[in-house]
Amino acid sequence: MQISLVATVYNEAGSIQALLKSISEQTRLPDEMVIVDGGSTDGTVALMQRLIPELPFLLRIISAPGLNIAQGRNKAIASATYAVVAVTDAGVSLDPHWIEALTAPFESDNPPDIVSGFFMAAPQTRFEAVLGAITLPTLQEIDAAHFCPSSRSVAFTRSAWESVGGYPEWLDYCEDLIFDFSLYDAGLKFVFVPNALVHFRPRLSVRSFWRQYYRYARGDGKAGLYVFRHLLRYGTYCALLAGLILTFTVGPSWMLLCLSVLAFLSLEPTRRLASGLKDARIVDYLGAIGLRIIGDVAKMCGYPAGLAWRLRGNAPKSPWARRRF
Repeated sequence: MQISLVATVYNEAGSIQALLKSISEQTRLPDEMVIVDGGSTDGTVALMQRLIPELPFLLRIISAPGLNIAQGRNKAIASATYAVVAVTDAGVSLDPHWIEALTAPFESDNPPDIVSGFFMAAPQTRFEAVLGAITLPTLQEIDAAHFCPSSRSVAFTRSAWESVGGYPEWLDYCEDLIFDFSLYDAGLKFVFVPNALVHFRPRLSVRSFWRQYYRYARGDGKAGLYVFRHLLRYGTYCALLAGLILTFTVGPSWMLLCLSVLAFLSLEPTRRLASGLKDARIVDYLGAIGLRIIGDVAKMCGYPAGLAWRLRGNAPKSPWARRRF
């Protein structure tokens, strides 16, 4: 069995070398890699071209300025040669056994259509460690039967990709989630391989974290996803705001409402931090709660922006959007 590995990049001069190094150290090398560059201006393409002679696998680079991630992935897959395609992202480092573990199920007697790998944070600062611990699911939280893989760690057959029309090019964020939903709705077979690991660095700052979650929620709005989940978030913060206003205008008895909402908001980040960061300190727990609130506010700003785009008639009709609440 031969394997094509694909990725899209944009201004990744600071990280592309680490990605290519981790691919070179795989126990099972790809038979080719196709990278689509979306118009980098930081020397990413020139750096990749300089590294090509040192790589133990074939690397083809396609320059396609202006493409979004979905368009770039589709172009890379369409340009790839082989029937099994593995997908990853720039800014990550692959476990040495990643390709081997991710593609082994395709050689079984009853091969799947899609193999889902997993991902873990590789923090370099305390901030990144806290952020990674509270924003990423642990392996124990994963329901393998319904897991939707990130396209930083997934492989599938070309026929599966073709059967759903590829990644949705009308979306700039959450495109891999919609791709997963389409594959599930087509009745295709998934297998989860948790030891096919990708390591990636969480966002480096509060600003970049805000931008990330704003874009994620905007993607939800564009795709018409998770309406009830977003409504619950608005309702929770409206209750908190109402509690604060009543506390200062009516009396301190309303402070109980504020404390109840804050306790609710603190449950998930503190639980994840306790299990994901064994040496967590009080300041880390306070930071985790603060990051939860920042992420929620970013989502509350991003979702209506995406929904407004959708209501203007920009999104295609989609049966999965009515079911993914």
